[in-house]
Amino acid sequence: QLQLVESGGGLVQVGGSLRLSCTLSGFTLDYYSVAWFRQAPGKEREGVSCITNDGRNTNYEDSVKGRFTISKDSAKNKNTAYLQMNSLNPEDSAVYYCAARARTSWYCRIAEEDYDVWGQGTQVTVSS
Repeated sequence: QLQLVESGGGLVQVGGSLRLSCTLSGFTLDYYSVAWFRQAPGKEREGVSCITNDGRNTNYEDSVKGRFTISKDSAKNKNTAYLQMNSLNPEDSAVYYCAARARTSWYCRIAEEDYDVWGQGTQVTVSS
């Protein structure tokens, strides 16, 4: 059964870093584009970043460019996508979701309708 499981969230101070993980079970990540989304209390879910199935191309929402890095490791014992988050600020506090879709493409969009498998979310809280 295809399943995404996120981990790595937590409480961090302003300026700190966290690395989120998103592990795919059931199929190899080689064939999947992956994206991260986040939702803060009282706000709509927004896209953060995406990566193509081959890992060669990425896309970022403007507010995280230069601070966040998405990557993926399709090795059999990993099968995990990551979101390295640096220079965190309180506006980054949210529940972070990873999403995936079986797609081989040179381009990815950070759009919810492009993904059909979702994780349960992991909380990130940045304290000032």
